[in-house]
Amino acid sequence: MFVYSYDGIIRPNITKTRNKATKNHKYSGFTLLELMVVLVILGVLAAAIAPRFLGRDEAARVTVVQSNLRNISNILETYRLDNQQYPTTDEGLEALVHKPENAKNWNSAGYLQRIPKDPWGNEYLYLSPGASGPYDLLSLGADGVEGGTDYNADISADDI
Repeated sequence: MFVYSYDGIIRPNITKTRNKATKNHKYSGFTLLELMVVLVILGVLAAAIAPRFLGRDEAARVTVVQSNLRNISNILETYRLDNQQYPTTDEGLEALVHKPENAKNWNSAGYLQRIPKDPWGNEYLYLSPGASGPYDLLSLGADGVEGGTDYNADISADDI
């Protein structure tokens, strides 16, 4: 396939060859370089933002424990006002859900629907009388055993 040019020289018809080649090989999409640039940008964003959010879940759980301890302490105070005493250690926090035998003026609706667990799935510990007051109310932290540091540390209602 040759064509005559304006200067009279016979030349191959390149345009038809190009058109034929581009018709058969129409590729759409992103080049490898474009994909790499996007991945680098996403990596930089993740490196800049991720440290702000990592580790916050444990801090949020501690905040939930503190809030629960405050609420239970307030409910225990209401129980004491109604019954002139706090529940005993044997009665435990269950006395806030079901009427114990020695309750004088127990609220017929109860004080709690159910006894909450801490965010790690452990029960709150209640002792009455307590070591430092009329009762001790605490969570054993993330590890569920006494003592510990950081998020494994015990969280007491006295510390709030």
